[in-house]
Amino acid sequence: MTANDRYTKAQTAKVSVVMPIYNVEAFVEDAIKSVLAQTFSNFELILVNDCSPDNSLALCLKFKDSRIRIISHEVNQGLSATRNTGIRHAIGRYVAFIDSDDMWHPEKLAQHVEHLDNAPEVGISFSRSLFIDYQGNAINVFQMPQLTNIRARDLLCRNPVGNGSAPVIRRETLCDIRYQALNKSHPHSCYFDENFRQSEDIECWLRIVATTHWKMEGLPAPLTYYRLNNQGLSADFNKQYASWENMINKASRYAPALLTKYESRARAYQLRYLARQAIRNNDGKEAVERIKQALKTSPSIMRQETGRTIATLAAAYLLKLLPKNAYKGIESMAQSVLGRIQRAKISKDGVTPELMKSL
Repeated sequence: MTANDRYTKAQTAKVSVVMPIYNVEAFVEDAIKSVLAQTFSNFELILVNDCSPDNSLALCLKFKDSRIRIISHEVNQGLSATRNTGIRHAIGRYVAFIDSDDMWHPEKLAQHVEHLDNAPEVGISFSRSLFIDYQGNAINVFQMPQLTNIRARDLLCRNPVGNGSAPVIRRETLCDIRYQALNKSHPHSCYFDENFRQSEDIECWLRIVATTHWKMEGLPAPLTYYRLNNQGLSADFNKQYASWENMINKASRYAPALLTKYESRARAYQLRYLARQAIRNNDGKEAVERIKQALKTSPSIMRQETGRTIATLAAAYLLKLLPKNAYKGIESMAQSVLGRIQRAKISKDGVTPELMKSL
């Protein structure tokens, strides 16, 4: 295939898949393979190398699929800028994002394309996610977010999308939040805020829902495989919380009424989320501190979401107080029960038995 043939094929792609590349040599091949294995094949895959210092770029170059394009930054710019670069080079009607340490189910793009084709009011389509461990093995626990009737207050208090590998976004939706970054050495169009090194995704989703007419809806199938990687950005609790506070400060300028009513509750939910992240990273001391802060900030979360709050509180204290082996045994039993409950819920929501068997 000639260069002109590849260009012509890229021009016809309905979906542009954007994958940031940085320090992911342990995972990037599996991420790329999961995209290339999609049953919906009319896509381009844009790999944006953010000056990765490891062997990630060399591994990307091994793939010879004509749908792949590799773009490299001259200096490291962070995740937001890397996604923005991918969007600016994208030609698809829809833009999908996948982080290079995650993976997709083969039906991922097919189901999102059908969803967006049939729901012109939806600007962001996302899916439930299945947790996988560092080695890529399914943990049999799912992210089970709210899927419909999502309002700005729902986004403020929690992130239904769940992770950066779940959303597929309509190009018009991204255009409606585009702005020019004039304070950069090379002014360019931005969609994600490049001043954010974390919380950039929820900042973007909230800005879309709070300032445009576009709706956000989720698919019940767990089409995203989200890796619990304690080496990733989300493992740094203090930086993550500081970025979230920056997001709140920014949102208060374009949605002041929303913040006045829901900021305290949203902060408590964020602290509870950080407690769960600490639990996943086996940091009992951090988990206890965060859940205590959450309850102090807004005690009402115990009434609003009693089960989830009590479960987080109990897990935090058990992790802190019990020997590691004892806690792991309790955690394994709890995950097994939770996984069965979640699978039953997913099946009840209409996900096909064939797809469930493939998880």
